[in-house]
This record gives sequence, structure tokens and C-alpha cells, in this order.
Amino acid sequence: MARFHPLRVAAVDRLTDDSVALTLAVPAGLREEYRHTAGQHLALRRVVDGTEIRRTYSICSPAPTPDGEGPRTLRVGVRLVDGGAFSTYALKEIAVGDELEVMTPAGRFTLDPAPGLYAAIVGGSGITPVLSIVSTLLAREPGARFCLIRSDRTAASTMFLEEVADLKDRYPQRLQLVTVLSREEQQTGLPSGRLDRERLRELLPALLPVADVAGWFLCGPLGLVQGAERALRETGVPRSRIHEEIFHVDLTPPPATTNAPAHSTVTARLDGRAGSWPVRDGESLLETVLRNRADAPYACKGGVCGTCRAFLVSGEVRMDRNFALEPEETEAGYVLACQSHPLTEAVELDFDR
Repeated sequence: MARFHPLRVAAVDRLTDDSVALTLAVPAGLREEYRHTAGQHLALRRVVDGTEIRRTYSICSPAPTPDGEGPRTLRVGVRLVDGGAFSTYALKEIAVGDELEVMTPAGRFTLDPAPGLYAAIVGGSGITPVLSIVSTLLAREPGARFCLIRSDRTAASTMFLEEVADLKDRYPQRLQLVTVLSREEQQTGLPSGRLDRERLRELLPALLPVADVAGWFLCGPLGLVQGAERALRETGVPRSRIHEEIFHVDLTPPPATTNAPAHSTVTARLDGRAGSWPVRDGESLLETVLRNRADAPYACKGGVCGTCRAFLVSGEVRMDRNFALEPEETEAGYVLACQSHPLTEAVELDFDR
């Protein structure tokens, strides 16, 4: 089960005017708990005026080798969000020596190193998990190649610019880097403009053999990821080769269904223990479980991070939205507890599967 531990801030590096990288020191006794796969994220929490705030940030540092010790440090990238309670705190207040409450790694936007050609289409802070994926893959697997297509507003707003350039210098024959700026012309490379569906359909076949790519990793704002997925599908890429992680979702959930029962009960298994509780009107299943089990896993509560993923043992639910689970996961019976509402009088969830 995911757990929080206090980790000391070892470094705060300014990346751009509106983003920083936080390096967290991991004590020897916790290194196995913080062992991660490239592409996973961490949830950070703080309490403000009695209210707990949690936010997820992707790990950008390489993953430890399977036969080595767990990580001595973890590095995450944080970009300022307008009105963001945690990102404002991170950019303006967090200093070296501070302690942060950090959840153990989670997430399935991952790649286990293997030979082959891989590619990513990222926008803005979407580079963060992909930086970990690329650096881990190229270091561990000599038979792997990677094409990184990234979109940013301007060069000055580009996160991890130096880190990506260093990777290109280290692996010049195995890393293909394509940069597009939407609000600034470049002296070389592609013309400025957004990477939308139509542009990607023309661009991708000219850059690489699309059908030979073993895995596509799409990360960034909702519009970019959805446009990239459509372009890939229209180019003949099977859905099973496309992996997505959404940042910056701002959508109104659908109205409540009239088929919801007047009274419903949720039974949840969590960390080996089970309990049953009535669902209050309008509550998500996660909110019901949290009222009775404060250790229930969650981070964003927005259907994006997937931390609250649970197996639907019995009953039926309605998910307001889902930007975290792959189609094969939902087909197998997994749901996001933070977005799920009961459609039957009894629902059973298993957070341990």
C-alpha cells in the first residue's frame, strides 16, 4: 500500500520563471519503499488552515536498476498553476532543508527497458515523466532508440532544457529530438505552431517509421494528448501501443444519472481489512471510504493520476471521467474510486488488487 513519509529537500533548482525541480533525499531505511519504475509519480501533501492538500508530480530522475539499491534521491518537476495552492508554495516557499510529506511511488505510465524503437509526444511539463523514461531506457538498454517530440511555448519556458540536451549529447545516434515552439520562431528545425492532430498526421511519417514504434508515450495537456492519439490511430497505430498521461484537465463532470439508487452501501477491502459503509447523497465512493478509512489511497481526486484505482468486485458504478486508466484496465474491471458513484444498492471495491 502507498504510504507517506517525511523526506528532506536536498535541492531546489529553478528551471524557468514558472517552474522548479525539487530533489528529495531518501533515508537508507526507506530506499526500497521509494524504488520506482521510470514514468511513475509522487504525491506530496501539506495542510493549510486545517485542510489537507495533495498534488502529484512526476519523477524526472532515472529509475534505479532492479539489482541495485533503492534511490538515494528523487527529483520532481513542479510548474506553477494559476491559483495553485501547492505549486505556488513550491515555487515561492520551499527551501533546502525543509521536510515534505511524500507518498511512495505510484502510476502506470511506465516503460520497462527493452530493445526497440520508442517515441513520445509531450507538451510543457509533460516532459517530466518522459525524461525519466528516456534516461532510464537509453542507459540500460543498448538496443533501444527513442524519438522525443516536444512542444513548448518558447525556449525560455522549456523545462529541463539542459537535461534533454545532455541526453542528446550522450546518445547522439539513439535519441532523436524534435522541438516545436508554439509562440516563437526557431532558427533551425520546424516552424512554430501548435502540435495538433492535423499537423502530427503529416509530421510523424516524415520523422520516423511509425509502424515500427513499440510504444508511444503521450503526456501533457488534454488537447495535445487527445489530438496526438487521434493522429496515431488514423496513421494505423494500435491502441495497445499508445500510453497516455494527462496534465491540466479542467472539465465539468457530467450531470448525475437518474438511475442512481436512493440508498447504497460500499464495501471496500484496503490493506487486508474490509468494511462496509453507507454512501451519502452525491458522494464518490472514495469520499465514503475516506470518511471511515483515512488511509485510502488518493492524490488528485480529478480522475487524472490513477492513485485511487480499485477493482470493482461486484455492483455497478458510474465514473464521471477517466484520464488515468487504460482501456484494458477498465475492461478488466478497474475503476477510479474518486470518480465512481454507485448505480446499484451494493458495491464492492478491492484496493489491494
